[in-house]
Amino acid sequence: MKLGAFSISLSVKDINVSKAFYENLGFEVFAGEIEKNYLIMKNENSLVGLFQGMFESNILTFNPGWDTDANTLTNFDDVREIQQTLKQKGMKLESEADESTSGPGSFVLIDPDGNTILIDQHV
Repeated sequence: MKLGAFSISLSVKDINVSKAFYENLGFEVFAGEIEKNYLIMKNENSLVGLFQGMFESNILTFNPGWDTDANTLTNFDDVREIQQTLKQKGMKLESEADESTSGPGSFVLIDPDGNTILIDQHV
């Protein structure tokens, strides 16, 4: 199963403080809009999303169809195929992608320790 680019999406209290912290670790702004309370920070192949006031807990995020530079991959597993595979394995999904569509879509599952995992396809 090809899950695509991995990042962690952090629920932060103060996006400016968090931005400065991650810049001190060598991260640079890669995407997002601080005025809209979200940034994607990058250090080599490591991606950290900073989100202020958007969700309650941290989220592990996978982006099928993207590499770590948000370039579209020519060969990837569609989010709906991944979803179907996990459902066939008996995994419980918190939300599902509409399997009658194509292109962008997402679904959410929770790991055994309560961590939220977002499979989020943008292409």
